[in-house]
Amino acid sequence: MKDNIVLIGMPGVGKSTLGVVLAKELGYEFVDADLLIQKRENRLLKEIIADKGVEGFMQVENDVNASIQASKTIIATGGSVIYGKEAMEHLKEIGTILYLKLDFATLDSRLGSLKGRGVVLKDGQDLKALYEERVPLYEKYADVIVDEAGLDLEETLKSVLDKLS
Repeated sequence: MKDNIVLIGMPGVGKSTLGVVLAKELGYEFVDADLLIQKRENRLLKEIIADKGVEGFMQVENDVNASIQASKTIIATGGSVIYGKEAMEHLKEIGTILYLKLDFATLDSRLGSLKGRGVVLKDGQDLKALYEERVPLYEKYADVIVDEAGLDLEETLKSVLDKLS
């Protein structure tokens, strides 16, 4: 049953923040996949990445996201969820995939330091390279795309609700 809404997008686009507000608006549950990962591994994302490396972390992320069982739930995923084929197939089966899109300049000014956020970066990769690598994947999996450029939280919420109805 596809009665969930799965939020995907780059770190810093507001998946968790919007997810909570959207859940309240629709009377849904809210799940933050990053918190599920931290709970399962019993440590912070950045600690998992430091210990298991990028590939190891992405395997854990893929496993956790592929096993989410939910109904009438807003699921905020980590930015790297799109690298997990099983996770994305599962999430597409149980929900509508909503890509929160943001232009690079706005994202760059919002994010500040990536290291503290537990962002999956390959050696030598910067935010611009990561952005260019991920955007086509977000677009590939998205059922609905909401461009947040110039919108505040309330306007983004309205745009999301309009596109979902």
